[in-house]
Amino acid sequence: MLKIEDITYSVEGRPLFESASATIPTGHKVGLVGRNGAGKTTLFRLIRGELALEGGTITLPQRARIGGVAQEVPSSETSLLDTVLQADTERAALMAEAEHAHDPHRIAEIQARLADIDAWSAEGRASSILKGLGFDAEEQLMPCSAFSGGWRMRVALAGVLFAQPDYLLLDEPTNYLDLEGALWLESYLQKYPHTVLIISHDRGLLNRAVQGILHLDNRKLTYWQGGYDQFARQMSERRAVLQAEAKKVEARRAHLQSFVDRFKAKASKAVQAQSRVKMLEKLTPITAPEEAKKVVFTFPKPEELAPPIINLDGAAVGYGGPPVLRKLNLRIDQDDRIALLGKNGEGKSTLSKLLAGKLQPVEGKLARSSKLRIGYFAQHQVDELHLDETPLQHIQRLRPEEMQAKLRARLAGFGLMADQADTVVARLSGGQKARLSLLLATIDAPHLLILDEPTNHLDIESREALVEALTEYPGAVILVSHDMHLLGLVADRLWLVKGGAVTPYTEDLEAYRRQLLAGDDVVKAAAKAPEKKPKASRDELLALKAEVRKCEDRVGKLNDMRDKLATKLADPSLYEDSRKGELATWNAKYAEVMDALDKAEALWLTAQEKLEEAMA
Repeated sequence: MLKIEDITYSVEGRPLFESASATIPTGHKVGLVGRNGAGKTTLFRLIRGELALEGGTITLPQRARIGGVAQEVPSSETSLLDTVLQADTERAALMAEAEHAHDPHRIAEIQARLADIDAWSAEGRASSILKGLGFDAEEQLMPCSAFSGGWRMRVALAGVLFAQPDYLLLDEPTNYLDLEGALWLESYLQKYPHTVLIISHDRGLLNRAVQGILHLDNRKLTYWQGGYDQFARQMSERRAVLQAEAKKVEARRAHLQSFVDRFKAKASKAVQAQSRVKMLEKLTPITAPEEAKKVVFTFPKPEELAPPIINLDGAAVGYGGPPVLRKLNLRIDQDDRIALLGKNGEGKSTLSKLLAGKLQPVEGKLARSSKLRIGYFAQHQVDELHLDETPLQHIQRLRPEEMQAKLRARLAGFGLMADQADTVVARLSGGQKARLSLLLATIDAPHLLILDEPTNHLDIESREALVEALTEYPGAVILVSHDMHLLGLVADRLWLVKGGAVTPYTEDLEAYRRQLLAGDDVVKAAAKAPEKKPKASRDELLALKAEVRKCEDRVGKLNDMRDKLATKLADPSLYEDSRKGELATWNAKYAEVMDALDKAEALWLTAQEKLEEAMA
């Protein structure tokens, strides 16, 4: 097992760990979570021995192999397959030695060891991993130099998975994967035969692929059994209980202090006052856990346009050669929430660029509303920010006539407060850069927002804030993301980009996940080729969509009420004998809300079924 005992470590005088301890059982898959800057990546470096502890110990089993993805593989002429095979250094060394060994005893030892590590099936295993991460058989034989940095990061990940270290440390591995690659990795980690520690902000991965959560908070480590959602519920309950305890202790301290202040000068009360001073010294204050900082995105709201805002009729698009996508017959209205599914290289980004006006159709027609404004966010735009300028200077360039106070308010609406507003981009975190790019993409209140992997570098709280902002945003949304949690909460339509075509996908995301893991043929069968004309009229469809939204809002409000009542019921003082009547009242209210929630969810499902039937 991995034992972390009373470790202490600081960076530039700022303590990241103070007497932190945790034990990770052998073979467990564990998600490491904590706020940005808390020290998660530093903990990985401490475990690997790249940094020296100031105090405490980190103990691993003898001869345990530790593996992780530190950087992309170099641009070389070695094929992808050979690069991955070389990652298992023991196998590579034995294979090389076998070619030159002459001693019969040594040859026998080499062959026995090669058999023990299943060396002869290595090529098949390496090829399978590369395929899962998006490389077909032809690409696996190509040199590393033929691929960009993001794809070479996948090769590095394939290498460490193939080597199967005893302790696999992965730091945000899905940031350079598409949805298909992320789902494959999730499935692979579930079956991984050794211990896994993974830093991730992907809730789906943290719910399905891990058995426990290691929480880094306030310079301490706490190990929680179960996935992320279970951890989040337990943390919420614990926070509510500790906050209630903290209030009780603080009230007791205030009462004692008041007595001391009133009577410490009176001789007749001196003994009692002194007694209460001693009680105050023994009454240790309880520090309630810090609430997660409220993270926000504030998208400006556009005016409403007449539908459709975009219509494609027999359109094709490409980059000068043969079209990448053909026969596009698509319609987008302002209330659409569309997720683009499909593997890397199939054309999701090409379609996004066509819709954004960055590419023009080479065939057919593309009609846009004359007043249409489009916001476009892609990861490369984060990389194109001016590193020597501040966020304030970035938006001053776009809004030179606005007062600085309004510009700063815009930045604050995306969680970039005063300190970040005046910090050069080069010194901002990845998440802060992504926030700035999202602000720049939405500053003109677009009617259509196209987001290509918007959650890379955003922590879990920021991803939840993005979901809230997109839910309230009254424009159309086109989403490309490997984050199934985000897609599931935001998208109400799915388009599959595959084989040069874009077709509606008729099942849900969970079915898509299962089908991907089962194989491509099933996915192909689930894609509907031509889009059928809806049974209902446009006005009827709009009314049904409005009813679905109304039901969603009702369920959301009832969920908020349920959470507030649950927090109230977590107050330990409510269970004292003197408050039995009050407890019964709150329990009754909770039962009423749960009953209302059941009915609201039933109405929501009915409205959704009517909409789906009308669109079939």
